[in-house]
Amino acid sequence: MKETINNLILKAAARAYQKGDLPSGELSEVDIEEPKSDAHGDFSTNIAMKMASVQKISSRKIAEVIIDQMDDPGRIIEKIEIAGPGFINFFLKAPSWYPVLRKIHDMDSKYGSSNVGNREKIQVEFVSSNPTGPLHIGHGRGAAVGDSIGNILSFCGYEVQKEYYINDSGRQIDTLGRSVYLRYKELLGKPISFPPECYQGDYIREFAVFVKADKGSELLDMDEENAVFYCAKLAAKKILSGIRQDLSAFGVEFDNWFSEQSLYDAGRVDDIINNFQQREIIYQKDGALWFNTRKFGDEKDRVVVKKNGQTTYFASDIAYHMDKYHRGFDRVINVWGADHHGYIPRVAAAIEASGKHPNQFQVISVHLVNLLRGGKPVAMSTRMGQFITLRNIIDEVGRDAARFIFLTRHHESPLDFDLEVAKTKTNENPVYYVQYVHARISSIARKGTDREKTDVTWDKQAVNRLRTPEEIQIMKAMARYPDVVQHSANSLEPHHITHYLTHLSALFHAYYNKHRVLTDDPILSHGRLYLVFAVKKIIKSGLTLLGVSAPEKM
Repeated sequence: MKETINNLILKAAARAYQKGDLPSGELSEVDIEEPKSDAHGDFSTNIAMKMASVQKISSRKIAEVIIDQMDDPGRIIEKIEIAGPGFINFFLKAPSWYPVLRKIHDMDSKYGSSNVGNREKIQVEFVSSNPTGPLHIGHGRGAAVGDSIGNILSFCGYEVQKEYYINDSGRQIDTLGRSVYLRYKELLGKPISFPPECYQGDYIREFAVFVKADKGSELLDMDEENAVFYCAKLAAKKILSGIRQDLSAFGVEFDNWFSEQSLYDAGRVDDIINNFQQREIIYQKDGALWFNTRKFGDEKDRVVVKKNGQTTYFASDIAYHMDKYHRGFDRVINVWGADHHGYIPRVAAAIEASGKHPNQFQVISVHLVNLLRGGKPVAMSTRMGQFITLRNIIDEVGRDAARFIFLTRHHESPLDFDLEVAKTKTNENPVYYVQYVHARISSIARKGTDREKTDVTWDKQAVNRLRTPEEIQIMKAMARYPDVVQHSANSLEPHHITHYLTHLSALFHAYYNKHRVLTDDPILSHGRLYLVFAVKKIIKSGLTLLGVSAPEKM
């Protein structure tokens, strides 16, 4: 509809210039908005104000001459008004919205999709938690954001791969192994000193129990470093298996799981360091190797190889991101926790140093989740291993509630997640509020079957009966869905879809409470079924993009 209005405006302005009513043929780009108030029409444009400086006449005069030359071959316009300094407000006739319904039914699950991505290859990497402990609620928010972004981009014509980067090398894995080994020694009655930097959670003791049952006291006879290595590999493998299971239960399936250790095994870390050394981007200083990240916008240079010869995480991260581009991705998107904010400039610097354009690398920063129960904070301590895991959340409130609530706010805003609210079956629970629309319309369909009123093919006579303000508002909202999806894809912000679904649900609930869908008038019933079944299709589409189910019954 915006495109139709846009064309009408451009043609009217061109005719006004040809007739001499506008001094210049230079036309501004048309910006069309949907006014917040119905009193200002269905659409509004400020083109008259934008053209005033070029035309050298008042913006109201420009608006008047454009309206005078306006042609409406489709007869969609009820009236046009000029407001303020020259806003042009368009009020449309009710039948102008009817084609939206037909398009939704014809396109079905593809309504809202597009080819704007033009098959651009994008990799979305998210979660990527070290396999040193179970996923917590913060990982859950990152998983919901990353997975939904991947879904939305695919829906808009991008070729998307979802990837999990397994940090299975380095100091933290060594700390994991040492933590298990010390608890193992403790189980065998050996005196230990358990450092505070070791992992404190009960899951460490569980791994130690498993090692003792499997190996007895055998590890005590091994070299300690070999024993720690054994414990690290065993624990990391089991933790990663649990992570896979938890993410699957959360509705997240990755296309690829990429091992950090594989970069070292293939010599890619050494290769990239040597390459940058030859280009004098990596240099030697004080016995260490430094990356000249400051040259590419970082606040200071960064170490990639320490004095002792050990590589830093930054070194493997450089190799990992170079590998992404070597695999043919045009753009890479990383979903990181807010605590990684300071790490972004150095990775961006490495990517720019490799010859890639800055817009080929994006980081989505996901902020904290404040866990509540009945409005009161839930005490947690990650250092002491006392935290709510993602599995705890899934088991208590369910996948759908967790994913939807995680996506109710912009990912850079802190989020309050109340466990009690997430479990309620009332309108206070945002996912219940939206899912109930789908279930309620499914119930209407079942009742319609009993009354033989489910034939909802296009019928002009029936659709022409849809003229109440509530019906027009619903059709207008549904016409916006493709724009909302595309905006979410462009901005990488899935919460726009969550907000849209909540708004559409509010319109439907208000309509249902005021009007009967199945009436004694078969023609009116046909038209209203055609309307609400279109709503059902969009609710299901939006929920699917968010990774949330659309139940037939609740």
